[in-house]
Amino acid sequence: MVDVLEAHLNPHDAAHLLESWAEERQSAWLYRHVSDAESGTPRQHLFLELAAEADRQAALWAERLAQRGITPPAWRPSLRARLVVLLLRRWRPATLRPLLAALKVRGMSVYTHGHGEDAERRHRALAGGHDLRAAVFGINDGLVSNLSLMFGMAGSGAGDQAVLLAGFAGLLAGSLSMAAGEYVSVRAQRELHDNQIALERAELEAYPEAEAGELATIFEARGMDREAARRAADALIADPDRALATLAREELGLDPDSLASPWRAAIASFGSFCIGAVLPLLPFLLADGTQALTGAVVVSSLALLLVGAAVALFSGAAVLRSALRMLLIGLAAAGVTWVIGSALGVAVG
Repeated sequence: MVDVLEAHLNPHDAAHLLESWAEERQSAWLYRHVSDAESGTPRQHLFLELAAEADRQAALWAERLAQRGITPPAWRPSLRARLVVLLLRRWRPATLRPLLAALKVRGMSVYTHGHGEDAERRHRALAGGHDLRAAVFGINDGLVSNLSLMFGMAGSGAGDQAVLLAGFAGLLAGSLSMAAGEYVSVRAQRELHDNQIALERAELEAYPEAEAGELATIFEARGMDREAARRAADALIADPDRALATLAREELGLDPDSLASPWRAAIASFGSFCIGAVLPLLPFLLADGTQALTGAVVVSSLALLLVGAAVALFSGAAVLRSALRMLLIGLAAAGVTWVIGSALGVAVG
């Protein structure tokens, strides 16, 4: 593998060689932490093997560097990798799959493929990863929209009380709107999925042999031999509840026990939007005038930088670039509304 990669490199480009060496060292380090998080499961051995392979690749890159008279520096994991390892202490690797994938951690397919009883846990873990992303973007929406609203009011010449009132109104209106929209959306999706599962249940009750044949075909396509696939399918059909759950997962991509809750989605959307929207309000509760506006800019800027860094964990982009991009977007939105507010204030006045 290293020979193939090096063929695409400038043989004198030490920076590329060092980067490849560091990436393999980091991969091995991450694999071992993922393995620790999967202690006691069949996946633990898989990630230990991947760690050993990454170590071998790193050793080969180090050998290439040595041939050029270069000694690799002391290695340290990146800030992003250290943050992901901290999160592994709270969440399972499957929940953090998008973050690990962004760090080029291989083997994540074990959380998205296969069949049997582990599928339920995989689906719940993936839903958890979606919840993390939704929370980050919900906070960003609340922060940018309320900061822009308040700066538009401030630009129009409105007093501190009017700006504060507009901020609270924006917080409540935005969070309630987000919650209502999320509830309606998830409710409609839930009803669709309930109907699909009901049809699958009816087919299972009416044609169990046909459903067993479909399951056997799916298992065979996943790599099982024909006889083993048929035995596994027959065993599942003997238990209607397990059979329905497996059919829903394999044929519909759904888990009957893990369908999204409209109320949970609405509450999560409401809460994340509120967290973001309240941040530009805080300085106006403690100060007034220019001090309050300056405080709102400082607090919001720090929050935008943190949100941008969090987004980078999911996207794999450079943390600093993502943080600065989020900062510029948020401040640009606030600046535009300030200019519009100023123009409207002059026109109305």
